[in-house]
This record gives sequence, structure tokens and C-alpha cells, in this order.
Amino acid sequence: MITVEGKTTLVGVAELRKATAEILEKLKSSKVILTKRNRPVGVILDYKEFQDIEALIDTLEDYILGTLAKERAQRKGKKTLPLEEVEKQLGLR
Repeated sequence: MITVEGKTTLVGVAELRKATAEILEKLKSSKVILTKRNRPVGVILDYKEFQDIEALIDTLEDYILGTLAKERAQRKGKKTLPLEEVEKQLGLR
């Protein structure tokens, strides 16, 4: 197990099997990056940090979808085509 950049710990997959309890303790103070043959293959996150990331992604998705809906609503009077018509024109139907 190697700690780099202060709050990041590199752990080999084989070491994960042997030192699970110690590695789980490391999650409280650092990020844990799993490596296999010295290449990163995964990340272990504290569950609270995972929840925070998921909440951020949900908020960003809501913002993007809201922005798209607002743009579409502002297109009043502009010609739009139903999906079936576009598929037909492109030869997909």
C-alpha cells in the first residue's frame, strides 16, 4: 500500500485480499485506487462521498434537461418534425 499526494492510497488487488480491514480504515482519510500490475483498475470510495457524487450527478442531469426543455419551449412557431417523419426522410423506415 502506497500513499501518494497526501490523500490518495494505491492498493494492489492482491493486497486488497490480504489487508481489507486496514484498507477500509484508509477510506476515512484518503481515496483508495486499486491497481493491477501497477495500472489503475478501480476506485474505492467512502459511501458518503459516493452519495454526494450521485446527488451532484442527479442535480446536473436535472439542470441540463431543464435547460433543454426551456430551449425547446422557446422554439414556438418554428417547424418541427415528428420522429417518424425524420426516420422516413433518412430512409430508416
